[in-house]
Amino acid sequence: MSLTSAVGFLALFVVDLADMLFISMLGIDELAAAVGFAGTILFMTTSISIGMAIAGGAMVAKSLGENQPERATELLTHVMIVGVAFAVVFASTIYVNLEQLTALIGAKGQTQELAIAYLKILIPTMPVLLIGIVASAALRSHGAARLAMMVTIVAGVVNAILDPIFIFVLDMGLEGAAWASVISRFAVAATALWYIIRRYGGFTGLSFGAIGRDLAPIAAIAVPAMLANVAAPIGGAYVTRAVAEFGEAAVAGMAIIGRVTPIAFALIFAMSGSIGPIIGQNFGAGKHDRVRGAFNSSMVLIVVYVIPVVIVLHFLRAPIADMFKAQGVARDLIFLFCGPLSLAWIFNGVIFIGNAAYNNLGHPFYSTWVNWGRNTLGIVPFVYFGAQIWGAEGVLIGQMAGGIFAAIISFIMAQRLMRKAEANQIVNPKKPAFAAHQRAFNILHHRR
Repeated sequence: MSLTSAVGFLALFVVDLADMLFISMLGIDELAAAVGFAGTILFMTTSISIGMAIAGGAMVAKSLGENQPERATELLTHVMIVGVAFAVVFASTIYVNLEQLTALIGAKGQTQELAIAYLKILIPTMPVLLIGIVASAALRSHGAARLAMMVTIVAGVVNAILDPIFIFVLDMGLEGAAWASVISRFAVAATALWYIIRRYGGFTGLSFGAIGRDLAPIAAIAVPAMLANVAAPIGGAYVTRAVAEFGEAAVAGMAIIGRVTPIAFALIFAMSGSIGPIIGQNFGAGKHDRVRGAFNSSMVLIVVYVIPVVIVLHFLRAPIADMFKAQGVARDLIFLFCGPLSLAWIFNGVIFIGNAAYNNLGHPFYSTWVNWGRNTLGIVPFVYFGAQIWGAEGVLIGQMAGGIFAAIISFIMAQRLMRKAEANQIVNPKKPAFAAHQRAFNILHHRR
């Protein structure tokens, strides 16, 4: 499950990187900065869609585990209808407030106009995005990890083919990149729905009474999942606003870093999904020594993986900056990140592994609090004072430094939970499906 998820999302990471590369080749700083601002807004819509997908995946998995495939089909239908209705309302609210929202995160002038034009193309397709993500979650609940991976790969392939055609051949520029993403979203939804209909029973008929009956259980999972997921976009929005004070080049530099990061540290994202089941299975079997051993081994692997990656990034920092035609402060930010500063990803890895431990040791809301703490108290003061002292580079330094303190707290909390487990003070988690899907979609949270 973890490997196929990582492969699928890695396809999206690479396409995101190529997308930014194509836009950078146009040689206009405002375009890359506009993508950075737009990405912050889009991250919010994606996180909301993922929250609904977590609900759908968990409820379908539970019904399948109870040997009720018809009920699973009914629940998927209801989650899809409720999710699309919510997405229409949410997307409409975002759409009519695009000018205020982009201004809130620091976009100005031509860059703001470009970001709004880009978002006006993509935001209306949020319901389509939600359909694809929810259907993909349902495929994973059925155990069809390879099919879910193929859905994600389809998105990457379609986007990779259409991006250069729309941007360069048809000379559509930034709007071409947006339209390529729109078509990619429709391709994802169509592919996922085709698999669901052909292999897993499709959907049931429309019944408002049945939907009303299932609304409370859906909300019980979807609402906390959405609340947990929006922490990262909110933290990212503050970082974007802070770096926007130093110009379009600074925003463009941060956007480029955001594309390089998930590719360079893909194994860290994958580990957050793979270590959870190992901890959960051994916890359920009462093998607490193996729980602690798995946790400690993960810590070692993080260090062993990150250090060589940092060395490689150091030697590739000039080629990376040249590839994106980065100049001035954008180039400075790339050089800063591709140096010793990226060692801070060791601490981000600790947070990921800690969250996986909480979910599988019966305390999933610990990860919610850690995520919110990381993206509020671990972002705002550090970024603010970093910007005051070192300018645009201080924003990046502050963002990384805040993660160190969050990682220390996360590590201490995980150790405390493992000690409680060893003392038999924790009961087995009652909703493993929720935790499993939270982990499965953690990778997608970090696309930006």
